[in-house]
Amino acid sequence: MPATSSVSPVASPLLSPFQDKLRSPLTKSSIHTLQINLGKRCNLACSHCHVEAGPKRTEELTEEVCQQLITLIQRFPQIQVVDLTGGAPEMLYGFRPLVEAARQADKAVIVRSNLTIYFEPGFEDLPEYCAQKQVRIVASLPCYLSDNVDKMRGHGVYDASIRALQKLTQLDYGSHPQLILDLVYNPPLPTQESQFRLTPNQEGLEQDYKAFLKEQFGIQFNHLLTITNLPIGRTGEFLKRQDLYEPYLQFLSNHFNPDTVDGLMCRQQLSVDYQGQIYDCDFNQMAELPALTPEGQPLTITDLLASDRLDHIIAIQTRDYCYGCTAGSGSSCGGALL
Repeated sequence: MPATSSVSPVASPLLSPFQDKLRSPLTKSSIHTLQINLGKRCNLACSHCHVEAGPKRTEELTEEVCQQLITLIQRFPQIQVVDLTGGAPEMLYGFRPLVEAARQADKAVIVRSNLTIYFEPGFEDLPEYCAQKQVRIVASLPCYLSDNVDKMRGHGVYDASIRALQKLTQLDYGSHPQLILDLVYNPPLPTQESQFRLTPNQEGLEQDYKAFLKEQFGIQFNHLLTITNLPIGRTGEFLKRQDLYEPYLQFLSNHFNPDTVDGLMCRQQLSVDYQGQIYDCDFNQMAELPALTPEGQPLTITDLLASDRLDHIIAIQTRDYCYGCTAGSGSSCGGALL
């Protein structure tokens, strides 16, 4: 597989706080995306998972919060996209009711899938279900070669992912205009500073993925999304064990690109956890850094419904890991920003 964009670490002063790099305070625009983390239970336990999800986790959406989310989706026309994540969102409570509520309200639905869930008992119909509901699938495939994938995500994950992608191709994902299939690339986790990487050029790597997967397996898909590893969750813990946490943050800071700021995903979305608490983004959610009103109060779904509006937040909460979204070409749940 082609090497990722390598930039040699540059010696620099102590890390500057992220907000000091901004030309102006980071503020919300009007909300159009509702990203919902349904919980932390997953059939995999990937080494780079910022959620720290796994088979032994039990946290998931409650019936009460699920109903509140459905009400939110139905009430606010400004929500254009409902983005479901986890854990493995498909195996968590509320997945299908939320998909159906969003589609009935004519909103786009994204599910962030690990693909291997299709082969777990009770979930075999997921590809057909997603096709019927015209759900956009965003699937993790951190490399198109098996060794790299299995190293990050577990033995046998690559083969299962390929079988899942072949099934989706048979259902016309990647070719039918309403059946969108995107793949996600993450760089390998570094074990020394010389291995620090920015994500490669998204367009070029997408062509490499498409050529290889089509030729070897007959797989087709729409877009490749390149996402930087943020030092949160298991990635953060891994870097700390290697004594690389601070050097990696410094590396990201050294490659801060102010042109990425306008496109940051946190500006137009709300991230909701399985308890109904509101965050600016999924990374802040995992760092337990809640979104705040101008009065400094944390927000919940209950607050949004009671006030009958979504646009409460002015200032976005930032921390130094935000350098991961603004380094190089930028990074978001939708891939590169530039």
